[in-house]
Amino acid sequence: MDPVMLAWADRIRAAWDRTNTGAPVLTHRKIWEWVFIIEALHERGMLGHGRRGLGFGVGQDPLAALFASLGCRIVATDIGADRAGAGWVESGQHAAGVDALNRDGICDPADFEERVTFRTVDMRAIPADLLRGEFDFAWSACALEHLGSLAAGQEFLLRQMDCLRPRGVAVHTTEFNVGSDRDTVGVGDTVLYRRRDVEYLAAALRSLGHGIELDFDPGSTPADRHVDTPPWGGPHLKIQLERFVTTSLGIIVEKSAADDAPSWHPDRRWAARAAALSGAFRVSSFVRSAVGRLGRRVSAGSRRAARDAGPPVGREGPG
Repeated sequence: MDPVMLAWADRIRAAWDRTNTGAPVLTHRKIWEWVFIIEALHERGMLGHGRRGLGFGVGQDPLAALFASLGCRIVATDIGADRAGAGWVESGQHAAGVDALNRDGICDPADFEERVTFRTVDMRAIPADLLRGEFDFAWSACALEHLGSLAAGQEFLLRQMDCLRPRGVAVHTTEFNVGSDRDTVGVGDTVLYRRRDVEYLAAALRSLGHGIELDFDPGSTPADRHVDTPPWGGPHLKIQLERFVTTSLGIIVEKSAADDAPSWHPDRRWAARAAALSGAFRVSSFVRSAVGRLGRRVSAGSRRAARDAGPPVGREGPG
């Protein structure tokens, strides 16, 4: 991890070194996700007084508190506890209210109370009042792969662009299938995005006038080459989920500068592709991620249906 990223990791040390041991920064994918989001927003001038940010599926991560400590006003959101599932709540990965978001004291309590609000939001149905283009930035840390299908996560990323002002920035991380651009977990509580899925999404975003930055380099250090397996130990950048090797992928999207940038709306071709893609997956054996999720994987006999649905077209987005 480079010095800038290490500095951010130390800034949020209270969130991952709660006993304050002073240990070196861990080679852990969750820390990487947090500092990737922070630095991506910082580089683009999004973190400072007067900026407004919107967090999706925030759980109990430290980013809302850090951004507030830097002067941002934040609307943090998470799904309702009644729909989150016991695994998320019991493992401390769900936020039921604003109090959970500064438990590590990263932000001065008075500043936090003034600058951060919390709302219950389902990422599959973003409320209309959040889609008015009033935010400078939006983020999520490995949340969009838990929306039920590959298509659902893609639709979220396309729709949440309406939350941003012109030139606003969205930074999201998600599960990335390192080992295969063919077979994957495509339907279920945790899905794994392939390169082809991300590139399809990127083409849809560009068709709406947005810019997107991607880096598929898997890394070459010993920590990058190590694949962690249950019960999890050592470097935790790549992990084994059933027969798939997965890691975290960062996605940076800058909204079009145009005041009248088009919104994304699914057309019939998109709906046909999404249905074909979902139909191409069959029930697999259990995929045991950190929260023990059931997945589905691509069926070799029906992949052609999703592939033949066609590439992204014009302003309507994919398919």
